[in-house]
Amino acid sequence: MRYRLFKDMVDLLEEFEDDASLVGSPVNVDAFKLWLAGKVGHERTMEPEPDWVGKGQGRSPDSVISTLFVHLNRYAKMYSKAAIHGSLFSTQDEFIYLINLRAFGAMTKMELIKLNIQDKPVGMQIISRLLQQGWVEQRSSLVDKRSKIITLTDVGLRVLEAQMPKIRQATQIVAGNLSPAEKLHLIGLLHKLDHFHKPIFESNRDSSSLLDTVLQDYLTLKN
Repeated sequence: MRYRLFKDMVDLLEEFEDDASLVGSPVNVDAFKLWLAGKVGHERTMEPEPDWVGKGQGRSPDSVISTLFVHLNRYAKMYSKAAIHGSLFSTQDEFIYLINLRAFGAMTKMELIKLNIQDKPVGMQIISRLLQQGWVEQRSSLVDKRSKIITLTDVGLRVLEAQMPKIRQATQIVAGNLSPAEKLHLIGLLHKLDHFHKPIFESNRDSSSLLDTVLQDYLTLKN
């Protein structure tokens, strides 16, 4: 009986590793904490199946999720726009790029663009604006002369820090009225979706066959 707790922990770890392997998420202590917090939060807040517009007419949960993601993205942009009102920033992408450079340090242009899940032309335009403002600087990579390393400048850091109180307010508002447990559960779900979609995005598949390819090569295997 004294090994029962150990066995229960092993069972939990096995369940976590099975879930992680299905979505390609990392298997480490931090990922396990998020997974466990989400699992506990979900069990504590189990509610009857929610209702939604068009449910009685056959509207699918997939349709609702997709629509809500679009809505939430627009809400987040609204708050981001308010956060940079009256500042030197033109778009939320500019301060997000600076935040990533501050958090992760110098990196190549393509690494920075991929980190922000954007196409190369769009990312290059953002970096060009940052260079023009003097908020970042570039130098040739010692590994690959064709690549440029982007670094946050002191000017860029000061501009970012001056705006961070407003940016933090915006991120707090985006999380809305979720409880701490609900936030952790949502993080776990969003991580799961991110780990599913990211490799598809990075594969640069042609739009003409993207939907059929994902349905066949990814969703069929996961379900």
